[in-house]
Amino acid sequence: MIDKISEKIRNLRKEQNLTLKDLSEKTGLSVSFLSQVERGSSSLAITSLKKIADALNVPMSYFFKNFDNHKFLVKSSEQKPFKIEGSNSEFIRLSGNFPDRILEAIIVTIPPGEKHGHKFNHPGEEFVYVLEGLLLVNLDGTDYIVKAGDSIHYPSEITHLWINPLEKNTKILSILTPVIF
Repeated sequence: MIDKISEKIRNLRKEQNLTLKDLSEKTGLSVSFLSQVERGSSSLAITSLKKIADALNVPMSYFFKNFDNHKFLVKSSEQKPFKIEGSNSEFIRLSGNFPDRILEAIIVTIPPGEKHGHKFNHPGEEFVYVLEGLLLVNLDGTDYIVKAGDSIHYPSEITHLWINPLEKNTKILSILTPVIF
């Protein structure tokens, strides 16, 4: 999957007659990092992919095949797990796809003892409901323990990090804005 995303980024950039420097200026990501991404030699965090997608004027779903759903109903048989480079977590997209959609609903499974991504912030808000296991949510340096059946809802502008401190998978329902896939 990394190679295909890398190729799509490179092809889109060239189609739009942008240099790596142009893309760097639009995204705030370094030229050397973008070069590594295009060669498939660097992992790409979801936040970086979002910056690239915005700079190239495409939705993030452009980089993932078989995840478009132009129906309102998403049947369980259509929900396919996938991974994103830079993350050990597994994602299942639950949202349909229609114009001007603002919510993203996903199930995220975080492996034992893993951090989900890195500390970051972004526009929007996040609602997390723990389905199985336990999630440690760090919001701007304050830890919250969210157990199965508990939820947490916060503005995404707060620097945040998710950690699964258990020796088994933690499975969560995450509903967030803005749309990422």
